[in-house]
Amino acid sequence: MVFIYTTCKNNDEAKSLGTMIIKEKLGACVDFWPIQSYYNWEGELKCVDQIMLCITTFENKSEDVNELISQNHSYSVPMIATTDVRRINRAYKEWMTGEFE
Repeated sequence: MVFIYTTCKNNDEAKSLGTMIIKEKLGACVDFWPIQSYYNWEGELKCVDQIMLCITTFENKSEDVNELISQNHSYSVPMIATTDVRRINRAYKEWMTGEFE
């Protein structure tokens, strides 16, 4: 199991990407929450409100998730980061596996 994170410009974009991911059976679950991001962009310090989108999926789906995000994201350089999950409870893993059938 992996978590794939990306930042979105607003709730609508997070919901849109999340809905596509679930409908395409690329993720078992998506979560999102508001964040504030600070970063340099084109030589200027930015402080922006964003939405963090977290996709719960299996590693064999991660490339397809990355491609879907890249093709549908509003940012020219979206952050897409994948982290491995070391452990997961059996009941959740069984539910998750069923979501991909």
